[in-house]
Amino acid sequence: MWGESIKYKIPSLTVDIFIYNENHEFILIQRKNPPFEGSWALPGGFVDYGETTEDAAIREAKEETSIDIESVELFGVYSEPDRDPRRHTVSIVYLAHGNFDDAKADDDANDIGVFSFDVLKEKELAFDHAKILSEVKEHLEKTD
Repeated sequence: MWGESIKYKIPSLTVDIFIYNENHEFILIQRKNPPFEGSWALPGGFVDYGETTEDAAIREAKEETSIDIESVELFGVYSEPDRDPRRHTVSIVYLAHGNFDDAKADDDANDIGVFSFDVLKEKELAFDHAKILSEVKEHLEKTD
């Protein structure tokens, strides 16, 4: 059995980062590329081989927002097989703080914005980020 050539389909591993301040305002990027081109999303991306998910979160935050994040805290894991139309991805979501003054759209981001939860209904969000943001909001309200 061990010598047989068996092909396994393995989900891709990604990270998403909720970067926020003391007022619970947070950073979203506007996607430059498909899928969901033009939609707003949490900063994030694929984990590189040999990289921890925490390091991937720090790297992706810097690449897409120019923000050096601090206090990376695990929030949750999102693994619905259809959350990304390209393929099955599992995303590990982190909460982090960073200096919004450094925010600048870069890499896969067309634009960047600082948002509050009350304006989210007006925005087209990518992937399952509406669900993630709703759960983050509930979490922050409970911890205040």
